[in-house]
Amino acid sequence: MAQTETQTPTDTMDSLVSTEWLSQHLDDPDLVVLDCSVFQEDPEDGDFHNVSGRANYETGHIPGAGFADLTTDLTDPEGVEFAVPTPEKFCAAMGALGVGDKSRVVLYDENMSFWAARVWWMLRWAGFDRAALLDGGLGAWKAEGRPLSTEEPTRSANTLTPAPRPEMIADRDDVLAAIDDPDTLIIDTLPEAMYQGQMPMYGRPGHIPTAINTCAMDLEDETGHFRPLDELAEICVGERDARAITYCGGGIMASANAFAMTRLGFTDVAVYTASLQEWAAEPSNPMVVEEN
Repeated sequence: MAQTETQTPTDTMDSLVSTEWLSQHLDDPDLVVLDCSVFQEDPEDGDFHNVSGRANYETGHIPGAGFADLTTDLTDPEGVEFAVPTPEKFCAAMGALGVGDKSRVVLYDENMSFWAARVWWMLRWAGFDRAALLDGGLGAWKAEGRPLSTEEPTRSANTLTPAPRPEMIADRDDVLAAIDDPDTLIIDTLPEAMYQGQMPMYGRPGHIPTAINTCAMDLEDETGHFRPLDELAEICVGERDARAITYCGGGIMASANAFAMTRLGFTDVAVYTASLQEWAAEPSNPMVVEEN
């Protein structure tokens, strides 16, 4: 199980909290808990679709948790899937969920914490650092027999002031420039078969040139908990103060890598949030297929 901290009620907390910690702090007045779940559906045509986890949330969630919907409120409908909205729109949506400048936030989901990590990263990008992931997510909470609720909380709206850090989100031009920049590390966070080009899912096979492969799924153990920091340090390579850009298909798994790297002390990490859904769709963007 990953390293988490049990702390007394203060205005700070670790970026990764245990189910026991959350159970002890659920009634803290400044704590906002949010379910960030999104699910993939595999219809008959074989084309995966991402759907909101709200229906599952309504059948049972951590008591007092609200629902942060990455498919609607926290995205820009004019962009690619899960496109990042403006900082102002994002902060307004989080404020409507009760998140304010002095709040603490715990995020979780039902799928390896990748979706929760995306919201965590967006909060960081918006200038908010008082957020944590629930280690093991809802799966760990359920496995321990902890209570669930079907009631949606009536939390008052709050004010979250945008203080954006634009360097934490990379765009296509940033990635293109990074290909020829030896001081910037590009990290593909998809499974190895997709990285190598054996399993294309985004129109064209392969990966962005010079990118290394660090699959987000390797960050967690078989129970869905993040690995201890010493194990993560062996997985997440690179200089701690060097520029790094993570990507995947839509910037979700890439956010989990960025989360782990931040916990390890990497100081200049960005997520290419549009990732391969944008990159692979443009034929002029180069891609590499690994030769066997």
